[in-house]
Amino acid sequence: MKHQINIGFDTEVEDAPAVSDLIRTCAERVLASEQVPFDAEIDVTVVDAQTIRQMNAEYRDKDAVTDVLSFPMYAFLNGVPQEEPEPEPDSGCVMLGDMILCYTRAVEQAAQFGHSPARECGYLTTHSVLHLLGYDHERGEADTRLMRAKEEDNLSFLGLTRDEP
Repeated sequence: MKHQINIGFDTEVEDAPAVSDLIRTCAERVLASEQVPFDAEIDVTVVDAQTIRQMNAEYRDKDAVTDVLSFPMYAFLNGVPQEEPEPEPDSGCVMLGDMILCYTRAVEQAAQFGHSPARECGYLTTHSVLHLLGYDHERGEADTRLMRAKEEDNLSFLGLTRDEP
């Protein structure tokens, strides 16, 4: 499959090319591991804390800075489409949705959790793409376990394991 991961930066990020490569690698890995049977497209925007806080308030009624937001275009349930995804005429790809990532929050959380910013950014990307594919840790314990296992499997495959403190 030829997936299209479009990444834009609406904020200054040190070493943006490396961050962009990491996001693309993680997103493509999840799509491969889930055996998505069509060319998929995801739009990713890296934003600052103020922007993601405004979006979180507007779309989720939560007036707080968060780390990542996912906006799926199609209904999936644990990786299975619940409707027929339609390819975009111009790209031939199915637009799965948008991911909004707050890199400064990712760096803060990496320090808090005692692992690298790359691990945290990779985790948030993996988490968001799984949400776009209909996985949801807020649906119940079984769904939480399933999503967490898929996150860890993908991150381990990429070598983005939790660093020892």
